[in-house]
Amino acid sequence: MAENKKYRKSESESSDDNDDNYVPYIPLKQRRKEQLSKVAKILKTKTGIDGGIQQDKPDISDNICWNEETKNVSSPSTSNTDNSGMVNSGVSLLDQHSTLKKQAEVVKETAKDIQLKEEQRILESVTEARALQSVQDLAQGVTYKKALKTGWKPPSFILSRPQHVNDKIRFHLRIDVEGDSIPPPVRSFRDMKFPKSLLTALKKKGIRKPSPIQTQGIPVVLSGRDMIGIAFTGSGKTLVFVLPLIMFCLEQEKKMPFSKGEGPYGLVVCPSRELARQTFQVMTYYSKCLEASGLPGLRFALCIGGIPAKDTLDVLRKGCHAVIATPGRLMDMLNKKMLHLHICRYLCLDEADRMIDMGFEEDVRTIFSYFKGQRQTLLFSATMPKKIQNFARSALVCPVTVNVGRAGAASLDVKQDVEYVKDEAKVVHLLNCLQKTPPPVLVFAQKKKDVDDIHEYLLLKGVEAVAIHGGKDQEERSRAVDMFRNKEKDVLVATDIASKGLDFEDIKHVINYDMPDDIENYVHRIGRTGRSGNTGIATTFINKSCDQSILLDLKALLIEASQQIPEILIELGPAEDAYIELGGERGCSYCGGLGHRITECPKLDAIRSKQISNLGRQDYLANNAADY
Repeated sequence: MAENKKYRKSESESSDDNDDNYVPYIPLKQRRKEQLSKVAKILKTKTGIDGGIQQDKPDISDNICWNEETKNVSSPSTSNTDNSGMVNSGVSLLDQHSTLKKQAEVVKETAKDIQLKEEQRILESVTEARALQSVQDLAQGVTYKKALKTGWKPPSFILSRPQHVNDKIRFHLRIDVEGDSIPPPVRSFRDMKFPKSLLTALKKKGIRKPSPIQTQGIPVVLSGRDMIGIAFTGSGKTLVFVLPLIMFCLEQEKKMPFSKGEGPYGLVVCPSRELARQTFQVMTYYSKCLEASGLPGLRFALCIGGIPAKDTLDVLRKGCHAVIATPGRLMDMLNKKMLHLHICRYLCLDEADRMIDMGFEEDVRTIFSYFKGQRQTLLFSATMPKKIQNFARSALVCPVTVNVGRAGAASLDVKQDVEYVKDEAKVVHLLNCLQKTPPPVLVFAQKKKDVDDIHEYLLLKGVEAVAIHGGKDQEERSRAVDMFRNKEKDVLVATDIASKGLDFEDIKHVINYDMPDDIENYVHRIGRTGRSGNTGIATTFINKSCDQSILLDLKALLIEASQQIPEILIELGPAEDAYIELGGERGCSYCGGLGHRITECPKLDAIRSKQISNLGRQDYLANNAADY
């Protein structure tokens, strides 16, 4: 007890002796908190509010060293955030938000880059490795460096026009061009140096000045350049290749008349019989107008299935200037040596992308093999995705791409009405839709059976209607189209064979009885109205049986054309993610649909599924055939 009292006394005496140096006790937790605040203030003073030194940081509290005499603190370098993204308590909420936002943007950009790389990989995997060239040229390694030369030149005042003026004209007409040494646009048929009789024939058809695709496309073709022409339906693409071909044939005939069995000089390939027949009629009309003015007559041959080959051979024996054909009959006549392309120097593929999609790619490649020299090659379509454009350029020499509007875009002259109609109510609702406009009206259906049922129903209701599809013979198809074109019938019911390239006057209304499986077919269908500057209406029936991806493409197409969006499409969800441009390409780079990317392309999935189902089938059939 005495010792304890003595100890307390000495301690008390000691504290009394050092009153001047007395330091009150501060708990360790509070000391650490104060020093952390001091460190944060020092860092803010040195680096600024938005700054910070970022590095791997150990726990500060374990590394603070106290100095009793100086009362300073030494600590390792600190930062606003550590590598894991955790934010220190000494940084304001605004700074924390800014830091986290930057980190999120970095992650977002990385995800976009990953998506673009994946899409590029898919596109490369489905792109044809072989060029769209003849087998002979591929085997011999033949390549042409220069385009063909022609005797046509634009007037001197157009040649001397400054380049910025040409660019201004293209910008005003919404013409996009790609290529080297592009010929200048010409804004009148007279300046294109066409004969007066041809100008008169154009005026009789109501054509007084060239459309945008004609303003730039015809000078390109007359100059002998290879060309890819893309423009919306009804913009006058046919005249871009028809008028120069007629002038080239006329030039050849005047220099040296075609003898018996000679020719053709030009070849036009179309995906359907109706389109080939229409092109043949257009060329015949203008050539007869030229012949009536005293110029030499021209002979054209129609080479399509469903008509006797004898009719085509009769024209070929007399000497033929141009042949308009479909791939099947043309291949048959080439294989049987009924037709040769020894002097052919002009080739046009109308609706080129649809021809390749329909499986005629190998036929086109084989047709190229029958040419004996360099040719001028033209490709035209309203819907041509980048995949097809890049593929087609392999067959062209110094090509010029002329694009009016977006490839695959719907015409802005067409008002698009989309209505929800159940399958069992479609036929009855069709009669109500026919009342929207006066005839003639075009009705499209996906299946041949539906075409026949609609046709029969309309006849029972007293509607003057005709029908065409692939199951009917050519004579019946031709008669139906002629009756509808001459306005002897009010309604034409058809499958997609009538959707590509066909031109009917005064079509005010197109009805899609069902939504096609491909958005490109939809664009071609509604393009039968609203042509040559006129306006039209397109009514489409949809319901829940339609594929959702196609409906998303339709929704994006309606958004692009500033059309009214029906409630059923709004409920599907946003299509804007695919519609927004990503990596320089909007929508799907494979099929051109705006409602999805190539990673979700239904058309690509269908092709892959078909290839998988056909895997090994050819060898199996061959083995079975060998057994017999």
